[in-house]
Amino acid sequence: MISQEDTLQEETLNKSPEGRPKDHMAGETADFGFRLVERADKARLVKGVFDSVAARYDLMNDLMSAGVHRLWKAALIDQLKPRPSMRLLDVAGGTGDIALRFLEHGGRDVTVCDINAEMVLAGRDRAIDKGVLGGVQWSVGDAQSLPVPDNAFDAYTIAFGLRNVTDIDAALAEARRVLKPGGRFLCLEFSQVALPGLATLYDRYSYDIVPKLGRWVARDEGAYVYLIESIRRFPDQAALLARLSAAGLARARVQNLSGGIVAIHSAWRI
Repeated sequence: MISQEDTLQEETLNKSPEGRPKDHMAGETADFGFRLVERADKARLVKGVFDSVAARYDLMNDLMSAGVHRLWKAALIDQLKPRPSMRLLDVAGGTGDIALRFLEHGGRDVTVCDINAEMVLAGRDRAIDKGVLGGVQWSVGDAQSLPVPDNAFDAYTIAFGLRNVTDIDAALAEARRVLKPGGRFLCLEFSQVALPGLATLYDRYSYDIVPKLGRWVARDEGAYVYLIESIRRFPDQAALLARLSAAGLARARVQNLSGGIVAIHSAWRI
């Protein structure tokens, strides 16, 4: 449970990007949008993006998707099927969108874990504004080295966060570790458009309009250039299914939404 901003920021700053000593990552590179950067630097760069846009993140989601992101998140909750006995870990859940929906649909125990302190503070404040004072724990932590015990959760969700981690496979391994046997994994993420005509329109909108919205609304065009580029670097539907299986998650499936602009990948810990 968090109580003040400086504590959150200190916890984040004191973590290495992947919970490992930096010398383990020396000389390696990672995608930061279309740029290759030192692997050890990616988490810091991503943190800078979300520090910049945290206050207007939810507004930008509404504007960029014309509100459709709410339907995508509703589809995630429909698959999750919250119940009072379910213990959920929502990773990269910063502003609390999934956590609050989980509580609204019958869940009672959710832990939000996000590497970005500014996003967690925004989520906590949003929950307080809505009168939500219980049922949710807020924490700062890395998806690749989660600060929670083994076999602790009935469900794990990550919405629009997996593409921002440095090591996707490490994050998937952590998801398996923290889930109880029989636990559910759900990932909501941008994916590869399946309809050729839609793909052309989507590319034009993404590259021409979204960065301008970022400049006008969030006061940071570069942050939204990165976010669009990160979508294009993310594994497609089939590739992510294969990585779920390689991580030891069973019965992996995918559901395309909006013609494949977004997909829900699901699997089970057995």
